[in-house]
Amino acid sequence: MTDPRLESLLQAVPGLRLETAQAELEHYGRDWTRRWTPAPLAIALPADAVQVQSIVRWAGVNGVAIVPSGGRTGLSGGAVAANGELVLSLARMNRVLGFDAIDRTLTVQAGITLQAVHEAAAEHGLAYPVDFAARGSCSIGGNIATNAGGIRVLRHGNTREWIAGLKLVAGTGDSLDLGRGLVKNSSGYDLRHLAIGSEGTLGIVVEATLKLTDPPPPTQVMLLALPSFEVLMEVFAQLRSRLRLEAFEFFTDRALHHVLAHGGQAPFDEVHPYYVVTEFAMQGDTDEAAMLAAFEHCTERGWVSDGVIAQGESQAAQLWRLREGITESLARYTPYKNDVSVRVSAMPAFLAEAQALLARGYPQFDVVWFGHIGDGNLHINVLKPEGMGDAEFVGQCEQVTRVLAETLQRHGGSISAEHGIGLVKKPYLGSTRSAAEIEVMRGIRRVLDPHGIMNPGKLFDP
Repeated sequence: MTDPRLESLLQAVPGLRLETAQAELEHYGRDWTRRWTPAPLAIALPADAVQVQSIVRWAGVNGVAIVPSGGRTGLSGGAVAANGELVLSLARMNRVLGFDAIDRTLTVQAGITLQAVHEAAAEHGLAYPVDFAARGSCSIGGNIATNAGGIRVLRHGNTREWIAGLKLVAGTGDSLDLGRGLVKNSSGYDLRHLAIGSEGTLGIVVEATLKLTDPPPPTQVMLLALPSFEVLMEVFAQLRSRLRLEAFEFFTDRALHHVLAHGGQAPFDEVHPYYVVTEFAMQGDTDEAAMLAAFEHCTERGWVSDGVIAQGESQAAQLWRLREGITESLARYTPYKNDVSVRVSAMPAFLAEAQALLARGYPQFDVVWFGHIGDGNLHINVLKPEGMGDAEFVGQCEQVTRVLAETLQRHGGSISAEHGIGLVKKPYLGSTRSAAEIEVMRGIRRVLDPHGIMNPGKLFDP
């Protein structure tokens, strides 16, 4: 701890835990992108919101940039500290602060994991319905910073819909109590929603009041094999019209190949080009009849080649693993990722164009597709061939991403659906936001972060 600024920080924030060991710098200095070499100044691990405020005020006076850090499961470089920034990790701020049975809300510190929130809600007979595969490691603060979606957006919406209030330490060091859990509040701008999705560029979420709901009804999980890409939306429309869908997730044979190689269990004797795992409410004979009728309708029209219905919770978990295990199974390849979205109604036209674009752009690469078709969100993972250098690989991928961004712009879509812009998508922000919108965002950022210390270089340049 030789940098004199760190001694100054410890004097400004008595009792602060500060880490400078190389292993800690590497661990906390990056997210899942793995594209940048982490090089933070140090890792600050505050114990409470008061320490966070003191750190931010110190950083403003001393001109030290701050990178907020949650579970670091993002895929856009939003939590990367590669230029001597101070990483402010919320890992120690992971407690449940309160439960209100009347309002049905749970107040938590921002460093708590999504899984711990699920467990805390269940203890009170309720549920926090936002969910995704990284639930065991991602944090609520990070979920809020990116307005994370996940596998149940089709039924429950994004994180934004479930935030009743939050406390934000702005780049000024001021603590802002936003929303306050009110169901109705028409007293000016709702700054709570401004903070949600801001990727740590306006301040640091230190506390959140989460809305809870009734536990989900009993559900059934079904895996379907599809013969072609073109029938995907037909199957979705058919199931949505007949069943109460909780989730509708799609993946390709290449995605399944990697999950099986990583320990998954093959669902069918034959290999099919496309798969859907879907979950829907199942509360009686009427729902079961609707499920069978929907399946028969799809098979009769040739939209579904095969299917399996989970027989119990264990098999349901196995089927879900085929979808949720994709990202983990691809991690060792350090894939180049695109996380895009369009309106559900625009999905068929966009899918056809994007599939042709990627076939032309990546003829020699292993391209793995999966996504949340029910909410218009696709994940495209390109795996680097053996022997190809990192720089060459990223360069080729970014050439195609530029064209993909133009395609999304024509279809009214977004280059980032649920992982934020960060560093990775920053060159393509203009395909999603107009120049006027970006200038408004810059102005907002200057007000809440006048010193320019909050996650600089992310989302857009000053």
